[in-house]
Amino acid sequence: MTKLPFSAGIQVESVAFPPSVKPPGATNTLFLGGAGVRGMEIEGKFMKLTGVGLYLEEKAIPMLAEKWRGKSGEELQDSVDFFDDIVNGAFEKLLQITTIVPITGKQWSGKVSEYCVGLWKAQGTYTDEDAITIAKFIEVLKDQTFPPGSSILVVVSPSGTVTISFSKDDTIPATEDTVFENKKFGRAIIEMPIGKHGVSPEAKKSLASTLSDVMN
Repeated sequence: MTKLPFSAGIQVESVAFPPSVKPPGATNTLFLGGAGVRGMEIEGKFMKLTGVGLYLEEKAIPMLAEKWRGKSGEELQDSVDFFDDIVNGAFEKLLQITTIVPITGKQWSGKVSEYCVGLWKAQGTYTDEDAITIAKFIEVLKDQTFPPGSSILVVVSPSGTVTISFSKDDTIPATEDTVFENKKFGRAIIEMPIGKHGVSPEAKKSLASTLSDVMN
C-alpha cells in the first residue's frame, strides 16, 4: 500500500474530518475523498445541519483513473457519471455524518428512508426485501439521539454489505453496531449526498477536486 493520506483533513464548520480513518470492523485505512456541509431551508433560512465526509479505499484511485484521469475538478463536479462510478465502485466506502445541530435517529432515518424508497420506486426496483431493510433501519435508529459532534458512520463494502455505527464524540468505534445485507441500500445511502440531486453540493465539489488532483 502506498502512503496515506492523499489529502489533508477538512474542517466543515465545527466538524474536523481527519485525512484518513480505519472504519469500524475494517482492516483497511481509508482516505478522505471529500467533505462538506449538509443543510436545508427552514422557514426561509438555510440551516446547517451536519458535516458529511466520504472516505474511500485506496484502490478507488486506479479504478476511477482508468476513465477519469485528465479531467479537472470542475469537469468532474458536473459529471453525473463520475459520481455514479464512486457510488457503484467495487471499493470500500465510509460515509461519516457528524452533527452540527442536534438531530434524532428518527429524523435521520426518516429522511434516508424517504430517499431510498422514492429512488427504488422510481426505478421500479422496490422489493419486499427492501421493505424489510428499511423497517430494520428505522428500528435501529428510533431511540438514538445525536447531540452536536456525534456521528453516524456508514460503511459499504465492495460486496455491498452495509454496516452502521454510532459515535458520541470524535472517535471512530472499533466495531460496527448493525449489519445490512442489501447492496442497493448501501448505494442509495452513498448516493444521497453526492448523487445527481445530492444534498451536499459542497461535499461533491470537494470530492471532485481531491480526486482530480490525486488521479492527475
